[in-house]
Formats: sequence, C-alpha cells, structure tokens
Amino acid sequence: MRRNLITAVLYTVVTTVLFGLVYPFVVTGLAQVLFHDKANGQLLYAGGQLVGSRLIGQSFTAPQYFHSRPSEAGIGYDAANSSGSNLGPTNKKLIDRVAGDVAALQVDHPGANVPIDLVTASGSGLDPHITPAAAEFQVARVARERRLSEDAVRRLVAQHTEGRQLGFLGESRVNVLMLNLDLDQAAPAQR
Repeated sequence: MRRNLITAVLYTVVTTVLFGLVYPFVVTGLAQVLFHDKANGQLLYAGGQLVGSRLIGQSFTAPQYFHSRPSEAGIGYDAANSSGSNLGPTNKKLIDRVAGDVAALQVDHPGANVPIDLVTASGSGLDPHITPAAAEFQVARVARERRLSEDAVRRLVAQHTEGRQLGFLGESRVNVLMLNLDLDQAAPAQR
C-alpha cells in the first residue's frame, strides 16, 4: 500500500512538472521564436502607439471610417467578455435592434439591401472582419467624408480583401481596423 502511494505521488509530481511547467515553457519559447507576431496577438501600431490587434474588432462610429459589425461582447469588443447575444431569430429584442440598425443604415442608401453582417454580431462578438459586400455598402459614405473618389476607396477595400483560407475555407473578408488605418494614411480624416 505504501509503495503504491509513493508511486502515485511521484507520478503526480513528475507529470505536473513535465506537463505543467516544462511543456508550456517549451511551446511558448518555440512560438516566440517561430511565430513571434502571432504568439503576441498580432498587435498593430500606428505612430509608435498601440492601436489594436488584427484579431479583435473595434467599434468605429465616425462617418469617415468603415464600420465594423455590431458586438455583443461586454460593452463592445471586450475580449474579457467574449460572447454573442444568445438571442434567437424570433426574439423581439433582437428583431427590434436589427430593424433599427437597418433603418439607420438605409439613411444613406434608401431601400437598399443591407449586408447581414452590418446588423448582426458574430458568435464571439470580437470579429474584426466584414464581408466585401458590407465594405462596398459603405464606400460612398467613406469616400464622401474623406473627399476621395469612390474608385480610390474601392481600390483600398480590394487591397484589404482577404480570400478564403487555403483557397476553400470560409469566405472572403475585409479587416476593418487594417483598412481604416490605411485609409488614415491615404487621406487623413477631416475633423
């Protein structure tokens, strides 16, 4: 009995050290050496200041910027409170919010179909991407506010349109933060 107890305790100590300390340090070290940017959250800097991450969306509400999809994570894009709304498609609160968002977006585009990702949150509430259709829907507003031609803004959108992963996974998408940062470089926002 005593021998079994000693063996069990030794196995617990050895596996805790191996899998609780050695393995995480080795994996973290390899990630830092081989994939430094990805291991650190793919952070973006502008003018020497941290402005966000390629992986976490941000709320843009000013008319001179492309707007992200809505977020239900905390007070909006709060990574500590990642979640969707969990409201079903027949929930009155969700229907009313979406209808209000559609009406607000149709002010610039009366009667136009609003891309679904501009009025619905992602499952995590942190999605940094919108569809190319959602970006196209916003081109006229952004071009007008930046005093740029719509073609110039469309070229920027095209430069930031990422294809399917591995050519067949997912859908094409546009990273809103990266697009807005390049838009600020191309034509600083009028204040």
